[in-house]
Amino acid sequence: MRLNGRRESSNVDDRRRRGGGQKAGIGIGGLVIAALITWLMGGNPLSVLTNVDLGNIVNEQGGTYEPTAEEEALAKFSSQILAGTEDVWAQEFKKMGRTYQPPRLVLFTRSVQSGCGGASSSTGPFYCSADQSVYIDLSFFSQMKQQLGADGDFAYAYVIAHEVGHHVQHLLGILDSAHQQMSRMSEKESNRMSVRLELQADFFAGIWAYHDNRMFNSLEDGDIEEGLNVASKIGDDYLQKQAQGYTVPDAFNHGTSAQRVRWLKKGMQSGNLNDGDTFSPSYSSL
Repeated sequence: MRLNGRRESSNVDDRRRRGGGQKAGIGIGGLVIAALITWLMGGNPLSVLTNVDLGNIVNEQGGTYEPTAEEEALAKFSSQILAGTEDVWAQEFKKMGRTYQPPRLVLFTRSVQSGCGGASSSTGPFYCSADQSVYIDLSFFSQMKQQLGADGDFAYAYVIAHEVGHHVQHLLGILDSAHQQMSRMSEKESNRMSVRLELQADFFAGIWAYHDNRMFNSLEDGDIEEGLNVASKIGDDYLQKQAQGYTVPDAFNHGTSAQRVRWLKKGMQSGNLNDGDTFSPSYSSL
């Protein structure tokens, strides 16, 4: 991605040098990679795939934390991507006659306390509607590369844009309405509602990419392929097969690889919010 000269967001809360001590927990926001195995096995897919017991993870951080040069570069990158989402969504909300209220990006290491409870880095990136914040341990990007074979600046940007997509859903009343409905549904139906939420967040990430490129000429050759590669490797079917060798469709709660690729690609090609209704179509046609 072309980011030279791009501004950084002022809505970043860098907590990487703070101690934690919270046990691992799962927030109520959509997790880019974590949710499927979390529901199935009580842990994060990255933890499951590396035989780590999420329930036993506690923050072992001590002393003075000093980020590496690579991590500092990722922090700047994340701030620039957040700024891009602010610019794009401010424009899109203005079209609707509304004012966009940007989320805060919280950078942490190992563990953090959010408005949705305590979480560890093994939770993966997540959005918490209680404090309207996106949380991420930047080491997650290294895990993406090493454990999922998903790498590249646009791949990382997609992770952030997806979580910001959940914030957009919150501002539009979609997220809270869906969560209320899910509380009254069977597990199977609740999972299907979750899939609809996640696919729309993927679409919103695509919307951001479309308009960010139009505003800043940000996309380079290979960027789109990076994003689609990530989407293909965080589908429920792909992760289930990696973890247990078979799929359980009724347990899908983020969407299949094909669905995630389809909705991300649709957003990148359309740029029109009106094309992102994942709730009206029949479930089988998503």
